[in-house]
Amino acid sequence: MCGRYALTATPEDILHFLSVIDIEDFPARFNIAPTQPILVVAAEDHHEPGSNLPPRRALLARWGFIPGWVKDVRNFPLLINARAETAQEKASFRGAMRHRRILVPASGFYEWRRPAKETGLPAQPYWIRPRKGGLVAFGGLMETYASADGSELDTAAILTTKANAAIAGIHDRMPVVIQPDDFSRWLDCKTQEPREVADLMQPAPDDFFEALPVSDLVNKVANMGPELQKPIILAEPQDPPPKATAQMSLF
Repeated sequence: MCGRYALTATPEDILHFLSVIDIEDFPARFNIAPTQPILVVAAEDHHEPGSNLPPRRALLARWGFIPGWVKDVRNFPLLINARAETAQEKASFRGAMRHRRILVPASGFYEWRRPAKETGLPAQPYWIRPRKGGLVAFGGLMETYASADGSELDTAAILTTKANAAIAGIHDRMPVVIQPDDFSRWLDCKTQEPREVADLMQPAPDDFFEALPVSDLVNKVANMGPELQKPIILAEPQDPPPKATAQMSLF
């Protein structure tokens, strides 16, 4: 899954990378968590004929997808990810896969390698970033949820796929990465049906990301500084402690 990520690029870098119309200034975010507002990019369908403005727009959405048919949000699970293999068929994501595909810009994401329970060892977080630096765009889905009182909320989920060989040792899933040459095709929900963009939802090449072990500071949402991405040296793995031998007692 993808449960935390970061976006530390400047607005100018994002403008250049994603060719969006406009974007407001914002601070670097080193620990983006579910339910927080995230920056997403969607196709812009309201240009006048002959307009030379960029074909995309940036907006904020809640990270936590809410399908339009949900009646009571309080009793609906938090959907931060959508499995690429099944999103086209799932009732929650089917409409968004057809009509509301988006890009989610990121500088990288965090993932946790979880040792076997019997070891008693804690999960080890990793900061996973493009090996060549720069930005990456995750494939995502968006839904505008209208509540009973008439208010509307844009919500989003990040698509995931099976992990490539470089990530599989940490986790079996990873975000879908859309390459720049495919941005237009991914966002084109008018002529590109889900089956026609299925080839874009594949694991990134094995050499695309590098994974750096980091401290457990990222585990707490309140920690939001660049120190979260500082690599650490892992200690040598230790054998689990021996189980205590049961002793008989006369009392």
